Amino acid sequence: MVAAADGKPYLVTMTDPVHVVGAGLAGSEAAWQIAEAGVPVVLHEMRPCRMTEAHRTGGFAELVCSNSLRGDDPLYNAVGLLHEEMRRLDSLVLRAAEAHRLPAGGALAVDREGFSSAVTAALAAHPRVRVVREEVTDLPPEDWGSVIIATGPLTSPALAEAIRARTGEESLAFFDAIAPIVHRDSIDMTIAWMQSRYGKGGGADYINCPLDRAQYEAFVAGLLAAEKVSFREWETTTPYFDGCLPIEVMASRGPDTLRFGPMKPVGLVDPRTGRRPFAVVQLRQDNALGTLWNMVGFQTKLKHAEQVRLFRTIPGLERAEFARLGGLHRNTFLNAPRLLDPLLRLKAALHLRFAGQITGVEGYVESAAIGLLAGRFAAAEAKGEEPSPPPPETAMGALLAHITGGADAETFQPMNINFGLFPPIECAAKGRERKRALAERALAAADAWAGRPHVLPKPREAA
Repeated sequence: MVAAADGKPYLVTMTDPVHVVGAGLAGSEAAWQIAEAGVPVVLHEMRPCRMTEAHRTGGFAELVCSNSLRGDDPLYNAVGLLHEEMRRLDSLVLRAAEAHRLPAGGALAVDREGFSSAVTAALAAHPRVRVVREEVTDLPPEDWGSVIIATGPLTSPALAEAIRARTGEESLAFFDAIAPIVHRDSIDMTIAWMQSRYGKGGGADYINCPLDRAQYEAFVAGLLAAEKVSFREWETTTPYFDGCLPIEVMASRGPDTLRFGPMKPVGLVDPRTGRRPFAVVQLRQDNALGTLWNMVGFQTKLKHAEQVRLFRTIPGLERAEFARLGGLHRNTFLNAPRLLDPLLRLKAALHLRFAGQITGVEGYVESAAIGLLAGRFAAAEAKGEEPSPPPPETAMGALLAHITGGADAETFQPMNINFGLFPPIECAAKGRERKRALAERALAAADAWAGRPHVLPKPREAA
């Protein structure tokens, strides 16, 4: 033990420390995993010296939007499955969540202040963690050695600019517009058909959903009347990204705007009628597995319930199941499929890892899960071991595989965990039982990867 500059005892080992920048959920989880693996950590957090527009405290893992970590059933809910995998890997975030859990039915909701305080206290007390309260304004120098950048969607402007300059990616400091994603097997292909405009590309690269004049006019009227999500106060000063206007904003510019924009039918022929439709909604394959399809040009600020109601009026999507609904908010994230390797390292600078929402995952739990993996990868490397990603059949592995190569780099947008990211399973069951089969396979693979005995949990509702 020696005393650091802040006077706190700090356990020194023969291993150089890993530097973690950012103490949100991802950075906190990464630091915990590294320290628990026997490797020292320097955890850099700019708050409270420099605050963001959304945070209110200097506590680690502060929840700024919701106190819910979403569904907690490990056998029928993809988020609950991710919870379970993280619990089995001694996640600090899940440990603190359980300690400060609030009644919320099947969801994992927490007391925000108690949760943040527990994460902060655990890291502050850890003998292999040293906390440095300072803003990191540039990409760390190579003499820092291994670094994990986990600065989240509100990365400070100076560091965001340094990342942009290093990666060359223009994906920072504007409203990213997210289009809904539909599970392929929920699209009615007796109505929709496969075709590219004028047979370009592969000739059948898009799924097309046709609308006649009455259906189109009703859809536009529904868009204009639907409830929208209000911007947060700190989002209101950031302009729209001109290339990704919300579909309802386009519709407000005139009744035919969409028909001459993302819903234009030119170059397409409905095989059922032999004629060109009045308007068309196109879906483009969104992942290498072909299980998820993106509604082209349908980025939106509509409330989620309104999206489901309205988009199910589109012919062919009457029974659509959504892997992700549309959204629009200020965000800072990398084009991870293009820039990161399967161990979350920047391909152009392998000593730099990224974790959390900046990698293009959406949600508190997903951010913490990627932080957990980044921490484990960094710790293994520090100890001279060869890190290995979790199998893609697991929730963590499916999420990691998606952001580091499974997603289309040209259309990449932040993604939540969902069963559409998992490799298909040979199973005749549908619906809930298919989800259970995917979950049971995932937990068996996760336990094998972690080298621990396999235990199958009970559904939360039956526990």
